[in-house]
Amino acid sequence: MLNIKRFICNMIRENCYVVDDETKECVIIDCGAYYPEERKAVTEYISEKKLVPKHLICTHGHLDHNFGDDTIFKEYHLRPECGAGDADFMKDLNGQGKDIFNMDIHIDYPEVDHYFKEDEVIQFGNHTFRVMLTPGHSEGGVTFICDEEHLAFTGDTLFNGCIGRTDFKGGSMFKIIQSLRHLSQLPDETRVFPGHGQDTTIGRELAQNPYMDR
Repeated sequence: MLNIKRFICNMIRENCYVVDDETKECVIIDCGAYYPEERKAVTEYISEKKLVPKHLICTHGHLDHNFGDDTIFKEYHLRPECGAGDADFMKDLNGQGKDIFNMDIHIDYPEVDHYFKEDEVIQFGNHTFRVMLTPGHSEGGVTFICDEEHLAFTGDTLFNGCIGRTDFKGGSMFKIIQSLRHLSQLPDETRVFPGHGQDTTIGRELAQNPYMDR
């Protein structure tokens, strides 16, 4: 069974997740830890639980979901893995700081290790995540799905009662609606862990979210 720990990070209150199983292997999803105490909270949790990080995986390339990538690289020698459509974002995270957040940052971020393809499988411990390409909030948006335990980490594609913005570079309302239609095919009981806010389920979103339609 998977254990899921959420960390609420940075000035945008982004959700970073550490997910592990009985083997103690884990993945880190969207490490948006910006402040020193946030970075320390993530690494101390991993140390206290004696976890072994195997992947740093990103739902998309926006800076608020990647502020802490340098810490994960320094501590565990893991480079980020993300959707190919967000390659330009990942190559210039510092530039995003200026363009989007009006922040002057100069962090030595690691290069991307791998770009995902549709239905690619991410292995850790006794579990796998399936990659679903879900563009719309950004061109390279992806969702990580554990079919066995009915879990989906949707980044900024699907929120509790809402969806991600489409007015950033690479965003598309048409594409995000198509991505939501794919997500709506998941079982109703699938728990959704979004990039911001509280978790929900596919069934709940089909009932309450005006953008969702099966």
